[in-house]
Amino acid sequence: MTDQTTPRVALIAGGAGGMGAAIAARLSSEGYAVAIADLESERLTATVDTLAAGGGDALAVPLDMRRIASCAAAVDAVLAWRGRLDVVVNSAGVWREGDSVTMTEADWDIVFDVNLKGAFFLIQAAIPHLGAGASIVNIASDAGLVGNNGAAIYCASKGGLVLLTKALALELAPRQIRVNAVCPGDVATPMIEFQAERYGEGDPDGYKAKLLSNYPQRAAARFIRPEEIARMVAFLCEPDGAPITGAALSIDFGVTAGY
Repeated sequence: MTDQTTPRVALIAGGAGGMGAAIAARLSSEGYAVAIADLESERLTATVDTLAAGGGDALAVPLDMRRIASCAAAVDAVLAWRGRLDVVVNSAGVWREGDSVTMTEADWDIVFDVNLKGAFFLIQAAIPHLGAGASIVNIASDAGLVGNNGAAIYCASKGGLVLLTKALALELAPRQIRVNAVCPGDVATPMIEFQAERYGEGDPDGYKAKLLSNYPQRAAARFIRPEEIARMVAFLCEPDGAPITGAALSIDFGVTAGY
């Protein structure tokens, strides 16, 4: 049983990325002790330093989502740090796109290892340490709800994450642990810049404009802000959110509403 007088503790996988860092900042502002787990890098250190400079209680946790042992070690590091774990957020993600005939085994492996396998094994390591009122939030995608032309592997990984979320929600409900998925559209993060540079055929602005052309807002369309995703995640992490579990919540300006 955890000590309810101490701050709730959140582990955020991919916490040094655009969405992950925004989620970490939001939870920190709400009083959580935040373990930011990501590949070892200057960005990981900088993210933790930024939270600490603002008075937050933060820990840098090296994590390679492709390695099961690394997932287990990340959970162990959090428990050694604060002795409890209340929230797990899977926000690490990898994107690959292109015609399916051009995709390689390496493309498949990295996308599934990070987006789905790593998410499962991080949750698996965390489950024995989660108590009533705990929350797991998986950052899926609109591409986990509908097909995206030219992104079959990514869609398969995120669709798997959505159904993993639902299955775990049923499994963990008797323990009063909630599991939900947030399914964003295009978010203004380094990932969208990576996509535009790698797949934009020399015209990254044109790539991004094409994405926005699918939005029902038309001329007023814009990318989602990471802080908008973080707000929803923080809501799902609240310990009294008992009725919401097994949900796949779209944050996509209505892009998937018409499918």
